[in-house]
Amino acid sequence: MWGPVLHLTQVALLATAPSSVSADDVIAQYVKRIGGMEKIQAVSTLRRTGKFTGGGGFEAVVVQENKRPDKVREEFSLQGMTAINAYDGSTGWKISPFQGKKDPEALSEDEMKSIVEDSDFDDPLIHYREKGNKVESLGKDDVEGTDTYKLKVTLKSGDVRTYYMDADSYVPIKIETKRTIRGAEHETESWLGDYKEVSGWYLPFAIEGGPRGSENKAKIVYEKIEANVTIDDGRFTKPMVTPGKATPQPASRSGYTTLRHED
Repeated sequence: MWGPVLHLTQVALLATAPSSVSADDVIAQYVKRIGGMEKIQAVSTLRRTGKFTGGGGFEAVVVQENKRPDKVREEFSLQGMTAINAYDGSTGWKISPFQGKKDPEALSEDEMKSIVEDSDFDDPLIHYREKGNKVESLGKDDVEGTDTYKLKVTLKSGDVRTYYMDADSYVPIKIETKRTIRGAEHETESWLGDYKEVSGWYLPFAIEGGPRGSENKAKIVYEKIEANVTIDDGRFTKPMVTPGKATPQPASRSGYTTLRHED
C-alpha cells in the first residue's frame, strides 16, 4: 500500500533537489562575471591604495603592488613609519620599523608562505590546476541570507580556503582560511564586497577579516585600484644595505596578509 506514496515522495524530492553544479562550472561563471579571461590577462600590474582600520579603531595607509607573474610588495604606514613585506618571485624580505628594525631582513618560513600566496596575481581559483591547487565543490550554503556555492580550495602550500560564491553574481563574498602558523592551526575569515570595475576586471574594494568567530575584525577599504601602472622591478627587490646608512623608507602594505592576524 505504500508503493504509490513512496513513488510520489521520490518524484517530489527529485523536483525540488538543486541541480548539481561542479566546481569548474562555478569557476567558469566567476571568471565570466568578473570580466573574462582576456580582460584579466590583459592586466599586468595592480596598485591598490587604501585605508586599514584596526580593531581598536586606529587607522593606517596601505598600499599593495602586484606585478605579473608573481611579484608583490605590501606596505603599512602609520605615524610616519612604513612596514614593508615584499617578494620578487624568489626572495621574500621585510622592513619592520614598528619592531625597531629599519634594515631589510628575510621573511620567516610562515611569512614566506603568506607572501607567496599574496603574489598570486589573479586568484587561487583561476588556472588552479596549473598552480598546484585543488578545488572541490561542497554544494550550496546560506551565508546570512545569501545563497552561495561553497568551494573547498587546498592550496599548493597546504593551506585550506573555503570560498562562498554568491549564487547570483558568482563572486566570493566570504573566504574562510585554515593555516598552520608555528605549528598551531589558525582559522580566519574574510568578507569581500564593493566590487568595482578596474580595466574591465571587477575587484573587491572592501575586505574585512579576523579570527573566525571573533568580533575583533580589521577592515581595508581601497580608495583606488590602478591597473597597468608602471612599477619598476626594483620595488620588489631586497635593498642592499650600506653599513652606517639607514635604508630609505618609502610610504605605505595590505591584502590578506594584514587580515590574517598572524601572531
